[in-house]
Amino acid sequence: MKYQLEISNITKSYGDLKANDDVSLSIKSSSIHALLGENGAGKSTLVKIIYGSLMPDVGQMKWAGEKYSPKSPFEARENGIAMVFQHFSLFESLTVEENIILGLDKVGLNENFKDEILKYSKQYGLDVNPQQVVGDLSVGERQRVEIIRCLIQNPKLLIMDEPTSVLTPQEVSDLFVTLNKLADDGCAILYISHKLEEVREICSEATILRGGKLVQSCIPQEHTQKELAEMMIGKKLTELARSNINIGSDIFSIKNLSRKSDDMYGVHLHDISLTMKQGSIVGIAGVAGNGQDELMELLIGEKPSEDNVLTFDGEDIGSLNSHERRQLSMFFVPEERLGHGAVPDMTLDENMLLSRPESEGMTSNGVIDWKAVSSFSEQVISDFDVQTPSSRMLAKSLSGGNLQKFMVGRELIRKPKLIIVAQPTWGVDAGSANNIHQSLISLADQGSAVLIISQDLDEILSLCEQIHVLSEGSLSDAVDMKKDGLEKISQLMVGGQKS
Repeated sequence: MKYQLEISNITKSYGDLKANDDVSLSIKSSSIHALLGENGAGKSTLVKIIYGSLMPDVGQMKWAGEKYSPKSPFEARENGIAMVFQHFSLFESLTVEENIILGLDKVGLNENFKDEILKYSKQYGLDVNPQQVVGDLSVGERQRVEIIRCLIQNPKLLIMDEPTSVLTPQEVSDLFVTLNKLADDGCAILYISHKLEEVREICSEATILRGGKLVQSCIPQEHTQKELAEMMIGKKLTELARSNINIGSDIFSIKNLSRKSDDMYGVHLHDISLTMKQGSIVGIAGVAGNGQDELMELLIGEKPSEDNVLTFDGEDIGSLNSHERRQLSMFFVPEERLGHGAVPDMTLDENMLLSRPESEGMTSNGVIDWKAVSSFSEQVISDFDVQTPSSRMLAKSLSGGNLQKFMVGRELIRKPKLIIVAQPTWGVDAGSANNIHQSLISLADQGSAVLIISQDLDEILSLCEQIHVLSEGSLSDAVDMKKDGLEKISQLMVGGQKS
């Protein structure tokens, strides 16, 4: 049996924290191997060691049977390891070809890679135009660019980090065709994902980490999605269910909202209308880049809207800023965590304070009550299982998933009349996603309105009683799930008719 990569007894510590604790695994050539675990389980640290971004404290690796100890990503790439990151590193104003050239080692912009790009494009079904500007591409097309950039380096191991998080169902299917072709051609693939049904579909083996330790190796197809999730978190998952569906009167409405984007590559919004009732959970599905950011800016008060377009609890809120809307009990969780949802160089306590009006008991006569602030923060950390030593840690020190849990929890514990959440479980493990979902359901059961904007179709389908699709800046009518269901939603997501 030929192993492309063998990892033996890897340990990596940060102070008293063991991010990896005696981890061993082997990845076969021509295989698609899943790396699973909760947020903070040690996946990112292990991948960084493989990719040369970190050095282990203890342990060793072998590459094709030879000792392997990369001291940089460049050295890893020289050995034949490539990585497609969750967040793409592409320049929107440059062409596909220019972006690919810039991402390669020892290559100049004057070199012509058009033929190489077209070769890999044809061979692996990655349809791209080398001369097209990246800013005009869909998310799925941008991912193809990242993959081709890796393939030109002729990798023997391709690391994919949450590769389907922003793709349509059809794009996911297309990606899986590509990955299977790569595996058939001898490339090993390390597949990191929280979407366990996809793991079951495409991965032949899985390694599960928990608390930095290897706890299980398995064949994903031999287990249900729920079983895999429970292996990851080490406990049973609760079934999602509403206990008290009691829909009240209208609480929030959008009426004929239109706006031209200020961004060169932004999306113009066209005649968007939506009404929400107390106790309802409404979902807006859609592929990234179809106007979600522009819509969120208007909904949360970062940009004003015209009179009588946005109404909350009987009041025209179009001219109110975010702080003023929060004072009305209208809260938000933006998609971008660092820089938008949280200030990276501030502590969790400080970030908690920033989102609170003066009326919530954290200040008195202009003086901050840090004990009260910490009490709120620690409640969120406890209720939402945020993995952090204390509330005094900087926001940027948390993993993406743990920061997401803190941001969602920070808003939910306040029991708002309306909460608008963009990508509520983005980058969050299965157990934590289940907890966030149940918290949103419980909030709705208590009479709050919940608006979810998400690219995760499974998330939308499992939570929302009313579903719309945002495509090219236009919002569809509510989809009749009994009549049209998933097929209609998928059609709308890729640019189908509005209704």
